[in-house]
Amino acid sequence: MAYRILIVDDSTFFRRRITQILEKDKELQVVGEAKDGREALAEVRRLKPDVVTMDVEMPVMDGITAVKSIMATAPVPIIMFSSLTSEGAKATLEALDAGALDFLPKKFEDIALNREEAVRLLQGRVKALCLKKRHISSPSSRVVNKGQKNLLLSRPPPRAVSHENKSDISSSTYKVKNYQCLAIGASTGGPVALQKILTALPASFKVPIVVVQHMPGTFTKAFAKRLNDLCQIQVKEGEQGDSLKPGVCYIAPGGKQMIVEGKGSLARLTIHETQRYPDHIYKPSVDLTFDSLSDVYLGNVLAVILTGMGADGREGCRKLKSQGATIWAQDANSCVVYGMPQAVTVAGISQENYDIEQMSGRIKAEMRR
Repeated sequence: MAYRILIVDDSTFFRRRITQILEKDKELQVVGEAKDGREALAEVRRLKPDVVTMDVEMPVMDGITAVKSIMATAPVPIIMFSSLTSEGAKATLEALDAGALDFLPKKFEDIALNREEAVRLLQGRVKALCLKKRHISSPSSRVVNKGQKNLLLSRPPPRAVSHENKSDISSSTYKVKNYQCLAIGASTGGPVALQKILTALPASFKVPIVVVQHMPGTFTKAFAKRLNDLCQIQVKEGEQGDSLKPGVCYIAPGGKQMIVEGKGSLARLTIHETQRYPDHIYKPSVDLTFDSLSDVYLGNVLAVILTGMGADGREGCRKLKSQGATIWAQDANSCVVYGMPQAVTVAGISQENYDIEQMSGRIKAEMRR
């Protein structure tokens, strides 16, 4: 039976375009359309789709308000479409906070080399969320405050920590280490997962944090600013020549590659255009950044792979582990898409697998040891 999709957009042309792309895959069926958020809420209740694609800017009821209403009354996986502008990035991040699980730019050429790649990407992202439907439930919320800033974060009930293949866990995990860097890689579902981790870290966090989140360039700048407003640590988009400092988080700029060079306390960032690394399809690439960390910090790294499609990060983690680094992955139950964490786990690289609700506490405990 095909997965059932509801398309929400005020543009008849865009609704038709998305329908044509999705229905090229026999496993996907567009069962309804809506031209604004109010219609979307009614159609979700009537059709009970497996996934909703949602525009951000619409009349009558905008996409953010619609996401909040849907997640409060009839929860379903939602993927947002937005423009690659500063305002579009800000609105999309608000939609993710409200409960949407993924996003794509409305101009597919911004994320794909050709039409065929764009078609595969959209179909793959929608099908990945279809598989997540059974885990969606109405979110409870909490407010994180920093000064006058508030952010509602979805908070499912805590799950028990998962230790997969516990008998195979390397004894190096339990040895005292002189950690010099925390490295995190993420993709689909990563923005909310990263918020949960980074907002829990203290201003006194003793090592620099390097984050690679698959995002377009406009989004990483907006995401870093948003996190900086919320976190006790400083968060910034990585820039050419940045020296890595304790308690500072560096977000790899979207559409480019971020490499760490130097040694230990003299480590710094170099930012490269993607044509320098034509074999890496992800921009930024977790593999590239993590590989460079292995040369700078050797085994004194705690590397964490969070929710996301594909296997980016597996080879970078393999290189880090060969130097003695500690590798963790998010567990299957708490991932939006169990792709990247699964890749490092199945390969026997991950030494621990934790629920996202437990991850920040485990990171803090590990850094204190």
